[in-house]
Parts: sequence; structure tokens; C-alpha cells
Amino acid sequence: MSGPLFDSAAESPSSLEESLGRAFQRIGPAMDLVEVALRDTVESRSQVVGDAGKHLLDSGGKRLRPALVLLAAELCGYTGPRRIELAAALELLHTATLVHDDVVDLADVRRGRPSANAIWGNRRAVLAGDFFYGRASSIVIQDGNLAIVESYAEAIRLLAEGELLQLERSFDTDITETHYYEVIERKSAALLAACCEIGSLLGEVTRGERNRITEFGKQLGTAFQLKDDCLDYAADLETMGKTPFADLREGKITLPLILTLKRCRVAERDHVASVLKSASRLADEYGGKAPEGASELEFDSIAEMVDRYHGVADTQKRAEEHIGRALEAIAPFPEGPAKEALFAAAKFSVLRDR
Repeated sequence: MSGPLFDSAAESPSSLEESLGRAFQRIGPAMDLVEVALRDTVESRSQVVGDAGKHLLDSGGKRLRPALVLLAAELCGYTGPRRIELAAALELLHTATLVHDDVVDLADVRRGRPSANAIWGNRRAVLAGDFFYGRASSIVIQDGNLAIVESYAEAIRLLAEGELLQLERSFDTDITETHYYEVIERKSAALLAACCEIGSLLGEVTRGERNRITEFGKQLGTAFQLKDDCLDYAADLETMGKTPFADLREGKITLPLILTLKRCRVAERDHVASVLKSASRLADEYGGKAPEGASELEFDSIAEMVDRYHGVADTQKRAEEHIGRALEAIAPFPEGPAKEALFAAAKFSVLRDR
């Protein structure tokens, strides 16, 4: 429901990117301190951990999660030093999940660069990810706020559960929207919600205000993943840092295809099932993922169907609806730079083209 708070037709990705840049410029000094804290946390006696940490931190991530911690805290009235360390911890947790996800997905590329497991192998990559989890946990515990520890721990539980739920239904054309949303609310929304909740806990606001800012993070995370699932059908290595049809190759049935399977003819649904069955067989043969170049024309035919049945367009609409809900959640907060920045980040997340 695009409402008065969010009219996608009135804004463009370029204008929103400029607005986002202006809004985030004022937290630049705090983000610089977060970056220093991140570099310090990945120092280790193990050269692999140090090298992997530097490789991942240099890979050009959006740093959305630490920005959300900083802005949520500011929105709730806190601008002290604790937010720096906690923002770094949440980004480190995110980094750990990326390392483990790439191992699970057998990914060779992350943001256009070789993934950690492609460089150092699965065993070392998993252990490096464990180190990042441990360092993030230490920071959160040292902060000493039990409610923050609980929020952080719950995010980890949900992230792991989301990955398992997704793996259980790989290459399954009978997956429902309900199951899909259960996955992305855990895999994508949970961590952004935790970033916002932890920021609000620093501000010691009321339970109602805490719930509102947490809901903002949940809706933003859901919308962000919906947009990513749209972009997967237009991905290329040069502009987006990922190969085309990466999700299909890994057996991930996302909303654009789920909507298409509900609308297409029986013969077309059977064709999709046949392609995915072949991809699943190849994935088993190659250790978990259909190799690049395999069934490329068949994947193209699925993409053509998704376009014809408006799978991507309607998923985009869903993403915008979730952003409308995110903006409504924090609308009662006082106007100011932090709220402006959160609005800009939310809008950009669904109108971006990469």
C-alpha cells in the first residue's frame, strides 16, 4: 500500500541516491569510527582470519546495518560512544553470516570479488566466520545490557532457522508464499530489526517506541530482500557482482517465481518443474549447486515466464508496500536528521537498481 508517505512514481533511484548521500553524510564521522572498530576486531594471531576479515571489509558492502544502529539510537535520543561498538558488532555478525552463507551456497563470488571460501577453502572460511561471530558476541556482552544481548541472540537464532527453512525446500515448485515469507523474515528482516531494536535500547525509550523502530527494521529488511529477489532476474557480474539466476541455480524459489507458478498454465508449470529437477540433479552431481553454463537457456525461459506473468513487477509492488509500512511505523517520531536519513534509506532500498 503505497500511501502518502511513499510514492514510488514521484522518485527516481538517482535522486534518492543523492538524498541518501546527503542524509548519511552527517553520520560520516561516526561511521568512520565504526570502520576503525571493525578493523580492530578482525585482528588475530591467525593470518587467515586477518586476511579474510580485510578482504571482506574491503569488498564494498553498504554498511546498512551499522548505519541503522546509529540512526535508530539517535532517533531515540542516544548519541554516545556505546553505539559505535555495537554498530561494529552488528556489521561483524552480518559479515559472519555472509561467510557461512557462501559456504552453504557454494558461492564463488561475493560483491564482484572472489568469496572467502573460494580463496581459503570451506574449512578455513567456516572457522573465520566463527571467529567473527565470537568477536561480535564479545562486544555485545561487554556492553552489559541484557536486553541487547537477548535481541542479538534472538537475531542469530532466526538467521540460522531461516537458512534451514530455505534449504528444506530447495528446488521445490510447491513452495507457498507463507513459507517464503517465513524464510525472508528470518534470513533478511531479523538482523535489520535487531539493529533498530538495539539502537532503541540505547535510547531507553518506551516499549511502544521500541516496538515501532523494530517494526521499521523488520519491514525494511523484508522489502530489501524482495527487491534483491527482483534484481536476481536482471543480475550480471559486472554491474551487480553476482551471476545471473544465482537463486535458481541454488534452488531458491523466490516470490517472482512463486507468483508466476500460481498464474501460469499447467504445461508451463510442468516445464519449470522439469528445469528445476534437472538443475537439482546437477546440483547433487556438483556438490550442491548447478554449475554456471548449465541449463542456461532453460533458466532464460523461466525468466521470460516470470516477466510475462508480472512476477518481478508485482514483487516490486510488494516491496513498496512493506516500505510504506516501515515509514508509517516511525512516522510518530519527531522530525529531524535521523528520521530523514531513515526515510531516505528505506525509499532507496526498493528503488535501487543494483
